[in-house]
Amino acid sequence: MPSILNSLKLIADPTRLRLLLLLAEESLSVAELQEILGMGQSRISTQLAQLKKGGLADNLRSGKNNIYSCRAPAELLAIARQAADEIPDRPKDEATLAHILRKRKDRTRAYFDELAGKFGRHYVPGRSWKALAEGLLKVLNFKVVADLGAGEGTLSQLLAQRAQHVIAIDHSKKMVTFGKKLASENGLPNLEFRLGDIESPPIDDNSVHLAFLSQALHHATNPARALQEVHRILKPRGRLVILDLLQHSFDKARELYADTHLGFAEVEIADLLENAGFRDVETVIVDREEAPPHFQTLLAVARK
Repeated sequence: MPSILNSLKLIADPTRLRLLLLLAEESLSVAELQEILGMGQSRISTQLAQLKKGGLADNLRSGKNNIYSCRAPAELLAIARQAADEIPDRPKDEATLAHILRKRKDRTRAYFDELAGKFGRHYVPGRSWKALAEGLLKVLNFKVVADLGAGEGTLSQLLAQRAQHVIAIDHSKKMVTFGKKLASENGLPNLEFRLGDIESPPIDDNSVHLAFLSQALHHATNPARALQEVHRILKPRGRLVILDLLQHSFDKARELYADTHLGFAEVEIADLLENAGFRDVETVIVDREEAPPHFQTLLAVARK
C-alpha cells in the first residue's frame, strides 16, 4: 500500500490532484490529459511519473500511447474529492473529460458507420467465426451430446467443456486412439470416443439430447440412413445440427478429401431430414470461401 504521508504530499499539488481525479474517472493518454488540462506534455509526464512512483497511478502501453489509470486507495480518493472543491478548474476538467469521451465514442461510431453493409465481408481484427462459436459453446449447457464423424475430436472437446457427457464417433481407429489421448491429456473424463460408423453409431436409442454432423455427412455411403440413425439415438425433442458443404462441382474432392458426395443442396438436406422423421427443419448458407473452388458451408438444424 502506498505511503499515506507521501500520498498526501503528492496530492497537495493542485496539478497532481487534478490528474489523479481525472484518472479515477477514466484511463487516459498523455495527449488526452494535455487537451483537458491545457498543459504541455513535459509537465504532465513529469507529474504522472511522480504519481506512478508514489503508487497512485499506473500506465499500460497501447500502440504508440501510454494509457494511465488510477491506483489510489478509496480512502485517499475520498479525501482528494473533498479537496477538489478548492480547485477552481475542476468543473472545467470534468466538462472537457466528458467531451473527450464523447469524441472516443464518435470515432468508434464513425468506423462502424463506414462498415455498415460491408461488415460481414471485410476483415475485422480479432473477429472470427471460430472464436464466436467457441464463445457460444462455452455458455450453452448440454446433457448428452453425440459428435458423429468426430475425427480427432476438436468439436467434441469444446462441447465437453459444458456437456455432461459427449460421445464422439469415428470409423478411423487411429482417430479414435488419438482423440482418447487428447481427452485424457486435457482432463475431459466426460468425453468418450467410440469406434463406429455414422450410418450405424454404437449409441442406445433415445439417449442423446443433441447430435452434431460436422462435415461428416458427405462422407456417408447412404446419407438417408445416417439421418435415420441420428433420429433413432435422439431423445424426443432432441436437436440435430448439420454443417456440411453446399452442393458443388469440384470433383477432385473425391480424391483429395475422400468425399463420397459433392455436398448437398438446401432442398435436398431438408427433404432427407423430413423423410427421416425430423421436424422444424431450417437451412441456411453460413459461409463462402474466397479461394477456389469457393466451397460454401450449409447449416441445417432440426428437431426430433
